[in-house]
Amino acid sequence: MTDNNSGNGQSRRTFLKTAAVAGAALTAEALAPAVYAAGSDTIKVGLVGCGGRGTDACNNVLHAAKGVKIVAVGDVFSNHVKGSRSRLIDLAGDDEVKKLGNGVDLPEDRCYTGLDAYKKVINNPEVNYVILATPPGFRPLHIEEAVTAGKNLFTEKPVGTDGPGIPRCWRPTTPRSRRGCTSRPARSAATRAATSRR
Repeated sequence: MTDNNSGNGQSRRTFLKTAAVAGAALTAEALAPAVYAAGSDTIKVGLVGCGGRGTDACNNVLHAAKGVKIVAVGDVFSNHVKGSRSRLIDLAGDDEVKKLGNGVDLPEDRCYTGLDAYKKVINNPEVNYVILATPPGFRPLHIEEAVTAGKNLFTEKPVGTDGPGIPRCWRPTTPRSRRGCTSRPARSAATRAATSRR
């Protein structure tokens, strides 16, 4: 691929990089106030799915912004919960995490195990942001629970694996609550509307 100049001394590649960064910054700025709990600037994260990917997602969020605290974790398997809790507590000691003012507050009573662990994490009043890092077959159920509970969420892709599961992700939402929802790859509005009606 060539890096053609447009005549103003700026290459197409440089322009696209700048536009992408600016777009991401504007989107993040517009959505940021919705993440915080009322009366608090702390993003209190609950993790559903404590395997390697879920724990790494918490690591990412601890290093990404100021005012983040991991406050609840849950998984079907107790060894995943124990391992994730241990690793996250270790990460809280990281100099970068401390510099950002972030931390981990995971007492044992907010570490949930079992098939209903996702409900306990999502419905915990301490949590205002949920990371869903479970196998994709369970995600429609988890997304539905999080949206119904009014939580902000990050979910791995794909959000579902079958025809009945995908619309389940959108059913509890209203057009107003979909503001700020993004997916990749982006689909046309007509395709989304047809999927939502099913």
